[in-house]
Amino acid sequence: MKKIVLATTNRGKLREIEALLSGLEIALVTVADYQGVPAVVEDGDSFFANAFKKARVVCTATDEAALADDSGLEVDFLGGAPGIRSARYAGEDATDEENNRMLLDALKGVPREKRGCAFRCVLVLYLPNGEYITCEGTWRGEVAETPAGSGGFGYDPIVYLPERGLTVAQLPPREKNRLSHRAKALAKLREELLRMKSGRSAAW
Repeated sequence: MKKIVLATTNRGKLREIEALLSGLEIALVTVADYQGVPAVVEDGDSFFANAFKKARVVCTATDEAALADDSGLEVDFLGGAPGIRSARYAGEDATDEENNRMLLDALKGVPREKRGCAFRCVLVLYLPNGEYITCEGTWRGEVAETPAGSGGFGYDPIVYLPERGLTVAQLPPREKNRLSHRAKALAKLREELLRMKSGRSAAW
């Protein structure tokens, strides 16, 4: 059975990824199961750069395949902002509420047809031989004018899904995990891992 170390200590994320990669004969653990894994400063200029850096550092420290992701919200009207600064849009120690308020202020008066946005997730699986796999998933919506819903986190209360008539924060957790940008990226990773398992790749 292959082992993959997730570049996170979040057990909720571990359970989510375990469910999406089930049946692949892969043992998933987190960096919390290892000593001496250095903290990674996410100072890249793209989601890929941050995910790649985290995955490579964890792989080097553990000598195991490592999986990392970076994600955020890109707003069309703002040229892709907040993007890689999504978690610190309103400042380095900003709360979700502060980030949401700043984004709503930035779009004050902007009509609905120009409030399109997308959650984006980039995954990198870095292998001990130096090769890597990257997969990406996006989830489009539009920025609501006011927050709604108490579920989820981050920008979920202000990202409206027109086809559902709900914000992401109003979706049941199981449905969010099925539709999300991370779920889409992991579905692509699952296909890559199945291809590798079939013997058409000797990378791992």
